[in-house]
Amino acid sequence: MNDIPCQLYLISPLDVGGNFPQRLRQALEAGPVAAFQFRVKDVDPEEAARLAEPLKAICDEFDVAFIVNDDVALAERLGADGIHLGQGDESLKNARAALGKDVQIGITCHDSRHLAMEAGEGGANYVAFGAFFPTETKETQYKPELEIVQWWAEMMEIPCVAIGGITPDNCRPLIDAGADFLAVSGAVWNDPAGPAAAVRKFADIMDSGSAG
Repeated sequence: MNDIPCQLYLISPLDVGGNFPQRLRQALEAGPVAAFQFRVKDVDPEEAARLAEPLKAICDEFDVAFIVNDDVALAERLGADGIHLGQGDESLKNARAALGKDVQIGITCHDSRHLAMEAGEGGANYVAFGAFFPTETKETQYKPELEIVQWWAEMMEIPCVAIGGITPDNCRPLIDAGADFLAVSGAVWNDPAGPAAAVRKFADIMDSGSAG
């Protein structure tokens, strides 16, 4: 099992305009947050870069890894710390060739041990399993069992990210199973008390250590 405590990995809402930079700052100030993933859809490259740049600056200020979803060209342009790829996106090999050895590359592996092993052998820096719970953030057709996290934590040194509908109320079993990161979107950005309050809730649970 990995001895490093589970950490929070924030994923942006699709709308990162308006006052979102301020909300991101509030979330990171409440920390700790390990990573932030910039995830927008159907936005042209110039607009995506315009939206991403102030968010990356905030992440840099708080020493939070800035991860770009899917877009290798944008990650390269921004000097992002990492990129997250789905199974239908740019290949891991091509992304590594474009971005270099120091950029973190994460791969969506759904509920598949085979895909996770393939990603690990291909040089991924982390694998992501999900969706563990119902989520409105994106359409999902996979629902892995908790055992896949336990298996990965016991077998592999590469970190794993649990994703999909994770909230402060349901995250404990994933932490106890050995997830290295909890990827969270709606539970933080849609919290009625604000993103800082939500981050503090997760931090309290992670700080309390394993219940096992």
